[in-house]
Amino acid sequence: MRTKEQTERIVRPSAIAGSWYPGTERGLRQMLEGFFARVPEQRLQGRLLGLIAPHAGYIYSGQTAAYSYKLLEGRRYDIVVIMSPNHRAFWGADIVVSTATHYETPLGLVALDKAFIERLAERVELSGVQRDDEHSLEIQLPFLQYILGDFRLVPLMLNTDRPAVARQLGGLLAELIAASEAGVLLVASTDLHHIPNYEEVVRRDRAVAEALISYDMARIEKVLTEPGCSVCGRMPVIALLEAARALGADRVQVLHQTTSGDVTGDRRPGQYTVGYLAAAVVASV
Repeated sequence: MRTKEQTERIVRPSAIAGSWYPGTERGLRQMLEGFFARVPEQRLQGRLLGLIAPHAGYIYSGQTAAYSYKLLEGRRYDIVVIMSPNHRAFWGADIVVSTATHYETPLGLVALDKAFIERLAERVELSGVQRDDEHSLEIQLPFLQYILGDFRLVPLMLNTDRPAVARQLGGLLAELIAASEAGVLLVASTDLHHIPNYEEVVRRDRAVAEALISYDMARIEKVLTEPGCSVCGRMPVIALLEAARALGADRVQVLHQTTSGDVTGDRRPGQYTVGYLAAAVVASV
């Protein structure tokens, strides 16, 4: 006999298992174990409020993402709010959320925190989507499942390129987190520049990293909205930094930075190149 929970369960199946990352539990765990084993010991002074991680296929950006998620070892978060861009489709509202009750990966199911999502929906318009193929949000989940085990998910896909919307979302998230007794982690999913010029990617990505380290929101927003900026998750990054700052964050620590050209060794002129960065957003006290 099916339980009420099973009857009401709506699962968003993986859209990218077997392509962007391994499609079996064993293969996925082995790949994640290898990534984490290659991350050197990192010391983080202060309270970890958020992470920035890339979202390309694991063979390209998985090692960089592991630098962010390794920091979660020994920590506990009840809720993880993942903010990603929307690459696949354009829905009505600026912020899109799955209407599923669970996301599925080869490591199992992740339950959505419907109560948190409902409280957010009381303050800002959210578009519900029954089925999405957005890779940039899902690709973060196996890292979180591997490190945290059990947690509840708030998946927010930003369907906008307006900084004002990102700032508003960040402020609302900070208010909800401050009022909650749960431990909440913020994650922004983004790759850096995407252009057919390795040297130019390195140059532009250096400017992004320097702006992030400054934690000067005006400077960060300027760099991320300059003409030609192809940082795809720039609005999630602005929202995360705005929320974290309101919660006491005062430091962005870049943990690792690389490009697809560094991973593959192909840095030829004209070769399409993507930048990747891992960072932590921290409150010193």
